[in-house]
Amino acid sequence: NCNPETVSTDYDTSDLLFFEPLTLEDVLNVVETLNGPVTLADIRGEGYVKGVIVQFGGQTPLNLAGGLDLAGVPLIGTSLDSIDLAEDRERFDDMLEELDLKRPASGIARSLDEAVREAKRIGYPVLVRPSYVLGGRGMEICYDETALTKYMTTAVDVSGLDDAPVLIDQFLASATEMDVDVVADFDPDGGEGGQALVCGVMEHIEQAGVHSGDSSCTIPPRSLPMALVEQVRATARRMAAKLKVRGLMNAQLAIKDGQVYIIEVNPRASRTVPFVGKAKHVPWASVAAKVMLGKTLDELGAREVPDTGAFAVKESVFPFSRFPGVDVVLGPEMRSTGEVMGMDVSLPIAVLKASMAAGMTLPREGGVFISVREQDKDEVVPIARSLRAMGFEIYTTRGTAEKMAEHGMKPTVLEKLSAGARPNVLDMMADGDIQLVINTPTRTGFGTDEGRIRAATVRLNIPIITTMTGAKAAVDAIEALRAGEWGVAALQDYAARAGERAGVKPAGAVS
Repeated sequence: NCNPETVSTDYDTSDLLFFEPLTLEDVLNVVETLNGPVTLADIRGEGYVKGVIVQFGGQTPLNLAGGLDLAGVPLIGTSLDSIDLAEDRERFDDMLEELDLKRPASGIARSLDEAVREAKRIGYPVLVRPSYVLGGRGMEICYDETALTKYMTTAVDVSGLDDAPVLIDQFLASATEMDVDVVADFDPDGGEGGQALVCGVMEHIEQAGVHSGDSSCTIPPRSLPMALVEQVRATARRMAAKLKVRGLMNAQLAIKDGQVYIIEVNPRASRTVPFVGKAKHVPWASVAAKVMLGKTLDELGAREVPDTGAFAVKESVFPFSRFPGVDVVLGPEMRSTGEVMGMDVSLPIAVLKASMAAGMTLPREGGVFISVREQDKDEVVPIARSLRAMGFEIYTTRGTAEKMAEHGMKPTVLEKLSAGARPNVLDMMADGDIQLVINTPTRTGFGTDEGRIRAATVRLNIPIITTMTGAKAAVDAIEALRAGEWGVAALQDYAARAGERAGVKPAGAVS
């Protein structure tokens, strides 16, 4: 790790810690320093370094795996071929076809004309991104050809598309996204035996289209039928077996109209592994490390832990307060810098705890400003009705107010900033009359009215929610906050309660 400020490794946990960039050259330098000149015989013989684990550092170590293998450094755990099978789009699509699994329609473009042609074939909206980026950087949802043309001509260096083409995927609007973490002990060389255990199934609170690193999620899933969750579990196990995973695997899936779609599979640890470990009371990262080094899951006594006892909610932490004027709307490009966890036997209270830990204090009373895009206006009506029933004063833009009037509500109308009327929403936020903002964006950027309002919430430390699913969860949390019937319990208490309900002892799942 080349940044000492981010290192949290205790001195009594690791024998050596190198403050170097995570590049192929520097990793090989470390191996050479410890072993002498890098040769296969040295590493597999008496050398200090026996091999490398590439599953615990995100995407970057996987990108180094090919070079390390060429240099003669053995990969510990899942093989290079299995990594390539998951990473190579064409090979992965062939694997899904063999397993009879669906994925959103997709294509590859190396020019503007190809992009337009592929998008027409797939059907709008489409999700577009350069093929070489991490964290969703440069990713965008295009709803028509005009947006796609703008993306291809302004956001992408077309001259380099032969080496790094643009990936175009069908965007599953209003789908429910899920993460599944799996640990498996299959033989990378294709030997007999092995099994895959599902560490946890997480349902995202925000709908598909928000980067998984920015989306809140819950264990167990909050809205999906049990039969569908079991189908997701079985699907993840089948993919782990086909990929011959030894260690950890993360799968991202989407559910739309009862159909399961595979978004992507990563043969490595996801950022959710620590969250799943705490929610399930099993140190899955430790289990995976021992499996990679030769232990079997049976030898470790590891097993799947039922979804019982409590809800665990992961909430993302954002750095917006340090970047005044930045538009805070969530989308396919990851913007969070950390995450927190809330846990309770009640899902709304677990959401409330996670929100508090992330620094977003939901209000008990006051004013709420609501402005949503056209396709969200029907969904926002019950949210506004619940807030009004709790005594909140509702302020809206004119278009949203007209929809609410159809359902017998008469919110206070605030004109758009561009109209020049005063007081406007910015004035009322500054005066302390508005304690919560619900805004699903139609336009982004600080130069827009919406962008200025969203930026002002950050400056004034006012909670803002930019998705309908997030707004529904927040309203339920506010109701729980006003009821006041909640408290704090130790993680071990939830573990004991889960064990009693399931008839097992989750904390002792690994010897």
